[in-house]
Amino acid sequence: MFTEVLVALVIGGLIYFLVQRNRTQVLKAEDGWWGAGARSAAEEDVTIRPFKVTTSDEELEDLYRRIDQTRPVPSLEDSQFNYGFNSHYLQKVLSYWRNDFDWRKQVDKLNQYPHFKTNIEGIDVHYVHVKPKKVPQGTSPIPLIMVHGWPGSFYEFYKLIPLLTDPSDPNDLVFEVVCPSIPGYGFSEAPHKKGFNSVCAAHIFHKLMKRLGFQQFYAQGGDWGWLVTTNMAQLEPKIIKGLHVNFAPPAKTGLLMTLSIMLGRHFPKLFGFTDRDIERLYPCWEKVVVESVKETGYMHIQATKPDTVGRGLNDSPVGLAAYILEKFSTWTNPDFRNLEDGGLTRKFSLDDVLTNLMIYWTSGCIISSMRLYKENVANGLNDTHVKIPVYVPTGFASFPHELLHTPKLWVQQKYHNLVSFTPMPRGGHFAAMEEPQLMAEDIQKFIKMVEKKKQ
Repeated sequence: MFTEVLVALVIGGLIYFLVQRNRTQVLKAEDGWWGAGARSAAEEDVTIRPFKVTTSDEELEDLYRRIDQTRPVPSLEDSQFNYGFNSHYLQKVLSYWRNDFDWRKQVDKLNQYPHFKTNIEGIDVHYVHVKPKKVPQGTSPIPLIMVHGWPGSFYEFYKLIPLLTDPSDPNDLVFEVVCPSIPGYGFSEAPHKKGFNSVCAAHIFHKLMKRLGFQQFYAQGGDWGWLVTTNMAQLEPKIIKGLHVNFAPPAKTGLLMTLSIMLGRHFPKLFGFTDRDIERLYPCWEKVVVESVKETGYMHIQATKPDTVGRGLNDSPVGLAAYILEKFSTWTNPDFRNLEDGGLTRKFSLDDVLTNLMIYWTSGCIISSMRLYKENVANGLNDTHVKIPVYVPTGFASFPHELLHTPKLWVQQKYHNLVSFTPMPRGGHFAAMEEPQLMAEDIQKFIKMVEKKKQ
């Protein structure tokens, strides 16, 4: 009896030690210098400068000339979007872009919210900063940073922002929202040095929020925004009050995850698998492996030689349109591959997807945006942040047509303080842009739960 108790105490003590050791793990990041040339000896310029999106006749004339000089290539018969962006439908999109799309009007729409730039670690960081028009008496707005991914931009959040800063329900929380452009994306300057990965972006965004005067704040992200905000929670967990993500691919395959894959179909309740989990995960070969091969070709290119294909995309607006808009079709719903028009306008307007595209075209950022894959995937699973759990309160919105389906059990392997897990009724990869109302409701629900716990 004594031996059994002793063994139990030793095992319990070991488990406690390992848990406490993990709790003390914090991601480390050093200050970098991403500007051109050697670091300046002068003090960092911490000024915040107003910024406006602009355009010119010359910019538009150059765009139209390049569209007019495209060389159409017919798609295969009955191929829809299964070979990529259908050329026949692409001609219709190009006709709208060339003759009907009003970029000047969209520039005014982009400028409806205040834009700023500030220099951090040698590069200019662009961000949108929206404060609420009205704040209930006796309360303060809740600061929230929202980070986009590829091939998106800060524009993904434009329909979501007013739902958070000026909610119609008087019982809802009121937010002050900051939407930065990841360095190398949109109007943020691209790093001039190798090695700028998601941790570097997270470090810079922490500096940005501190420069704006926020001591604590919430963070939200999908796609690369998921990883950047996760890294922010790992870097300074006491500053991130809560983390909300709508994308969370498994960081690594542990024993529990392996067992769940092997046995989950036959013993779903044992692993908390739902009907949706079973539908999305099995049979494994068709649902996971084959789909991954179909939809990750771009990733292999961008994670190895982004500058090669990027040069062609940077010269050709038509090539850039096919490359980016195809993602807004297939990543919204994989079944859209079987439609002649790729279902592109079933969830988005052409004005919205072309506005996002124009942010890439006018800023010339396609190559620098693709390099983030090279920098993040270069070290693979050896990156330190992969092994560090997240203990910040986390909310996960699980959209049914997301690229990778992650059951609750798998999310919990990384996010050890999972406060909310919401199976969404509809939506895909670009959730904030596609389903802003659903996203706003889930952010509200999650942060209300965290705030209530803190009280």
